[in-house]
Amino acid sequence: MIQESRNRFNASFTEERYNLMLQEIENEFPGALDFRVAESPVFIDRDFKMKVLLAFNDIVDQILKPDFKTKTERAIPEAYKVGNETEFPSCLAVDFAVTKGGNGEFEPQLIELQGFPSLFAYQSYIAGKYRKHFDVDRNFSEYFNRLNPMNYQQEMRKFLCGDVAPEHTILMEIEPEKQKTRLDFALTKKLWGIEPVCVTKLRNKGDLLYYEKEGQKVMVHRIYNRLIPDDIERNYPDLKLEVDFNRATGVQWVSHPNWFYRISKFSLPLFKSKFVPESHYLSDFKPDDLENYVLKPLFSFAGSGVKINPTREDLESIKDPENYLLQRKVQYAPCIEVTEGGKIKCEIRLLAIWPEGAARPKLVTNLARLSRGEMIGVDFNKDFNWVGGSVGFYETN
Repeated sequence: MIQESRNRFNASFTEERYNLMLQEIENEFPGALDFRVAESPVFIDRDFKMKVLLAFNDIVDQILKPDFKTKTERAIPEAYKVGNETEFPSCLAVDFAVTKGGNGEFEPQLIELQGFPSLFAYQSYIAGKYRKHFDVDRNFSEYFNRLNPMNYQQEMRKFLCGDVAPEHTILMEIEPEKQKTRLDFALTKKLWGIEPVCVTKLRNKGDLLYYEKEGQKVMVHRIYNRLIPDDIERNYPDLKLEVDFNRATGVQWVSHPNWFYRISKFSLPLFKSKFVPESHYLSDFKPDDLENYVLKPLFSFAGSGVKINPTREDLESIKDPENYLLQRKVQYAPCIEVTEGGKIKCEIRLLAIWPEGAARPKLVTNLARLSRGEMIGVDFNKDFNWVGGSVGFYETN
């Protein structure tokens, strides 16, 4: 979104360089890259950066309201509710579409958000690859709050492990070696010494947990939680876990499981800002101009169940309207000029950490996703180039 830096990058781009970058990733982590890497990063100028920061702070202000937890209590399914909840979410991931306002200027509009971690290790890694293989303007950074590659790694190690040794901190997933994000897990282990552990291997021992590694019991004091309960319901419906997290009162969470539900599509109607599109629970709202709204199930993942053009019949067929959301449509603006001509759409995700005792979260890095399809997700961009996962470089000077 800044022409000079875009021109520099595009002039340096060749398919050969792009393929060399992908091959380098494959050589370093064989078989771990399981999603498409976009050909380009996104260059974001100071003006748009300020709008994104304002939008993020508007959202944080409303999470901090005293009644936020009360209003989001219903979001947590009883079967997945875990005790010993933290005061705030340890992590925030906030997704904004790049749109155009009435004045013709680019503006961010909130799409979704999560009280859950994202690709903290991978985003730092892929940003370095873009810098190595292409001409990336030095006046732009993938980090916020004066972080750089070195102090980012130090800060994230301290945040993820706290006062617990890395060998007693785990990254919890289900079958982590099979997840599309397994490259991020491998990088998390390499950079910060945190072992990916399948939730099925965990057992209770007093108020802590343990798993077995090479015939030895390893005690777990801290969990970097990457497990999405929807994945278990959708892909492992008959799975019976051998662990009771409500007994593990001595375990520290990053982020606590309850926050995955509190800060989600469920909370969108609670946020008010010029950067947040109008959102309502279906049970409370039946618009006359339905063509201007998207229908979303509150409890779904990766875009499943979303209807871009819902009909009256769709609404009337829903038996639990309190579990659906109507969100005013957001028009993504083509904004990234590609080497073969034309422009493509973009979504950016701000990644923040909220250390224990901090009054507010701290933005640390970001990711970006490029799209030619009607929606941003992988399923809507098959067989296209210049689409997929990327990173935003934000103007610093």
